Formats: sequence, C-alpha cells, structure tokens
Amino acid sequence: MSDNLIGDFLRARRALVRPEDAGVRVTGTRRVAGLRREEVAMLAGISSEYYLRLEQGRDRNPSVQVLESLARVLRLDEDAADYLISISAPKPKRAPRPRRETVPAGIRQLLQVIGLPAFVEGRYFDVLAANDLAAALSPNLRVGENRMRAVFLDPAEHALYPEWEQDTMTLVAGFRESVGNDTDDPRFVQLVGELSLASERFRQLWARHDVQGREGRPTRIQHPQVGELTVRREKLVVGGAKDQILVVYHAEPGTSSADKLALLASLDRPPVRPAARRA
Repeated sequence: MSDNLIGDFLRARRALVRPEDAGVRVTGTRRVAGLRREEVAMLAGISSEYYLRLEQGRDRNPSVQVLESLARVLRLDEDAADYLISISAPKPKRAPRPRRETVPAGIRQLLQVIGLPAFVEGRYFDVLAANDLAAALSPNLRVGENRMRAVFLDPAEHALYPEWEQDTMTLVAGFRESVGNDTDDPRFVQLVGELSLASERFRQLWARHDVQGREGRPTRIQHPQVGELTVRREKLVVGGAKDQILVVYHAEPGTSSADKLALLASLDRPPVRPAARRA
C-alpha cells in the first residue's frame, strides 16, 4: 500500500475536476482525465516543478497556504480540505495502541434503555457494542462484525439498502476521514487489503479519495420483515473513548417508518409468559 498519501490524494482529486469547472479552456484532445499537473500548479499559484514534487512524494511538508490553494483549485469541500491538511502534518510518534477498544459502561447501559436501534462503532467501523434492536435492523450490527466488510461482502446486507451505490460512497468517504493519516496500522492494512481483493466497488471508491465527516443522514432500508422504511442515522462522539461513535437510528414520529420501527421492536421483544396459576 502506498505511503505517499498527499500524492495519491492530489492525483485522484485532480482527475475528478472538469477543466471547464476550473476555468480552463479546453482545446483539442486531452489524454488525461480532469486537470493536468501544470494546470493545477498554475491555478494554485505555485511552480509546476514544486507541484510535481508534491505528487511524487519528494516534498511532504507543504505550507498550509499552499494546501488551501490546492483545495480551492481541486474544489474540495471543508471535510476534504481538512483531510488534505491533516495528512500533510508530520506524524506523531505512535503511542502503543490498546489491544481492545473498550466501550464505557455508561454507554453500554444506555444502549439497553434507549429504546431505539443503536450501536457503537470503532475507528475502523468495527461494531464494539450493540443492542438487540440494532441486530433486528441488521444481523451484522452485532459485536465483532465490521460494517465495511458487511456492506461490501454480504449479499444480505447489500439487499437492505435500495440506495446501495450512494450509501457505499458515503460509507467509504467516512471511513477515509476516520482513518486519517494512520494508514500503517496493521488493522487498517488488513481490512483495506481484504476489501480491495474481494470488492470491485470498494476498489473504485477507495481510488477516488473522497472524504466526508461521519455525520447523521436519512437512510432507506428494505427490511425483510417490515418492508421499506426511512430512518435517520445519528452519529454522536463517545466522550472519554477515543475514536468511538454512538450510532442511533430513529424515524420521524407519525410516519409509516416510525410505525414499522415500532413493529420491529415488538417482533424482537420476547413473548410475555402468563403468570403461573397458584395451587
């Protein structure tokens, strides 16, 4: 896996910018997709030689001003621009990582009383804790499962999402933002390697270098028991637990989706046994 994060990112993103959108006049046949290196350099106000060094990884310490100029030329949104600046910062010395990501006891208790499908995901989208309602929504929302692996490699999980193409794009962009520049972690290398070998869709999306913050959004789900419903997926940072996110699903009150979510909860609830008759 390449360790030239800046160069890989710049190459991928300039290939996605149409010359017309950047104010570049197009004449004749272009042999490359998107902008040429010299065009990016000119629009950013830097020399072509310096930009070439950035893409080739021969200069890995550009100034914030240069990065902001490149972000403007490449039409990056705030999340992608912040990501570009973050991967250009010197890596701190790695502190020993705990072998297990431990979910705080209070969050575990919250999962059991919240009354909505909810789970905790780690930095690499592993499911660290979940309640029964989350597992009723998707069997892959159980402790020990990985959301990336489930969405790309499990056909049953694929079938849950009518907008799978868009959902996978958002998922990979959020995964890249979550990982940041910590790409030499063995867990990351193993997961991305596995997905790259097994999923053409993942390879395509990973090559785009899209970045998006992990934020809540509406999601359509085609559930095998209750049918199609639209839920919001809220993502909340877990205090005191580095890189952990609490994910909660809820539906707009008074809608059919809310009714279906309530029905799913009732289906998941064990039947109440009648009290034993006194002798």
